[in-house]
This record gives sequence, structure tokens and C-alpha cells, in this order.
Amino acid sequence: MSVAALVLRRLALLLVLLTLVFVVVAVLPGDAARMALDRNASPELLAAKRHELGLDRPLPQRFWHWLTGVLTGDFGTTVRGRPVSDLLAAAAPQTLLLGGLALLLTVVAALGLGMCWAAKPSGWLARILQPSTAMVVALPEFVVAALLITVFSFAIGLLPAVTVAGSSGFPARPDMLVLPVLALALPHIGWNTRVVRGALGDAGRAPHVEQAVLEGVSRRRLLIRHVLPVALPTIVASVATTVGMLFGGALVVESLFNYPGLGALLAGSISDRDTALTAATAAVAGAVIMAILLLSDGVRAWAVRGRR
Repeated sequence: MSVAALVLRRLALLLVLLTLVFVVVAVLPGDAARMALDRNASPELLAAKRHELGLDRPLPQRFWHWLTGVLTGDFGTTVRGRPVSDLLAAAAPQTLLLGGLALLLTVVAALGLGMCWAAKPSGWLARILQPSTAMVVALPEFVVAALLITVFSFAIGLLPAVTVAGSSGFPARPDMLVLPVLALALPHIGWNTRVVRGALGDAGRAPHVEQAVLEGVSRRRLLIRHVLPVALPTIVASVATTVGMLFGGALVVESLFNYPGLGALLAGSISDRDTALTAATAAVAGAVIMAILLLSDGVRAWAVRGRR
């Protein structure tokens, strides 16, 4: 498939996602105008607010108006009158911090564990990693988060379960990042550890590697100099896919830990029935994930060409 076809397919999927977001928020019980006003607001004031927010227009017209604005860089305003772009700009750095730390932990842990597993496939560490990585891969982020909170916050009292934002907008203390980062990273560490181990195992059966073994090359040098370069394209493609998955998972984890990022912004927008803010947050997340998946597709294509 050509690059243009891949881009068009990803854009079509993003458009479908935004359409679904708009429709789902619109059919949820509640009224954005009532959320923005006092509960005792008069019917006249409520009708005026609905007209101001464009809620009296058909849903397809509202969606088209919002979409054409996004194409010109205008994400609109929230039901409370704040520019959506300002809220996104304030929340995005926190999500990038959380996702960046989780990605760093994922890459370091997966490479280290996967290489140890490949070096000693019958050792004690391999016997631990075989079931444990399968278990964490099967658990979604919100289940991992709930388990971490139960153990480290409620049972031990070692780490905070709730994030408190400081004056800068970031978490007030570094230890408030530990549980959200772990909840986000652990499933991906499990998956990428298995990918690294499998890629190294496949690369270890290459003819030049077998020749190096016959020549008496040490196990460490064999792994780093001969096996890892062959396995690297597969590992890089897995990590590229993980970046997009981390960004999507961050939206869930942030809501659970009250982390001040895009996830909390998304949860608040749904609570307010704010379709513009909800769709804008989904658009940013979807665009980032789409770009990462395109990068992953490119890495896979490069790896396939490199093996021919």
C-alpha cells in the first residue's frame, strides 16, 4: 500500500472517530447549556444559552461548523466560554511528561529484560517472565492502576493515589508521578519484553550468528554485535506502535489519578456535555496516534525491504 493510501486511510479513521464522538456526546443525557448555567436558570435564559452554543441547530450542521473551524486552527470555545486551544495547550505538556516517562521506562525495562531472557531462555528469570509478561499484557491500564492504588496507597501507604497540581500546573511532588507512570507502562513493558525476546530469538538463528558461535564469540558480544542489529527493526516498530498506545492509555490513567492532563480535560468535557472540547481532545489524541502509526508502518516497510 502506498504512503498516500495509508495517510488517507488514517485520516478517514480519524474522521469517523470524531463523528462518533460528536454523536455520542450529543445523545448523552443532560444539556450543555444547563451545565453552563445555574440549575435554577429561567427557560428564557436557557434558550438564549442554547442559541449561543448552537445547540438549536441540527447536529450535522454543528459538526461541519466545528470541523471547518479546526481545519483553520480554530477549535472553538467551551460551554463556559473559554478557548479550547488554550485548554489544550495547558494540558498537553503534562500528558507528554507522563507519556514520555512511561515510554522511557518501557524501552529500558523491555530491552533489559528481553535481552536477559534471550541470553538465558531456560534460566530462573525466563521462568518468571514467561507467565508475568503474559499476565500484564492481558490487563488494561485501569485494572493495573486499581491494583497499584490498592497495594501502594491503601495497603502500604507508600505513594499517593491522587495527583495534586502545583502552581506550574504539573504534579506538586515527584512521587505523584510514580503510580501513573507504572500503571501506564507495565502492560507495554510486558508486551515489548516478549517482542524483544522473540526478535532476538529469530535473529539468533541467522547464518552469520551461527558462524559467530562456532568461532567462539562471547555470549554478550554475540548478543550486542551480531544479534541485536538484526532484531532492531522489529523492536523499533514495536516501540513506535507503543508510543501511540501509551498516548491513548494516558487519557484513561489520568482520569483515575486525577492527573492534570488531557485525560482529565476529556473527563471534564464529557461531564459538561461539551462536544467541542471533547472532540478537540479526541482530535489531538487521534492525530498523534495516527502519526505514530504511520511512522510504525514506515519502519515495518523499511525492515521488510532490509531483509530482502
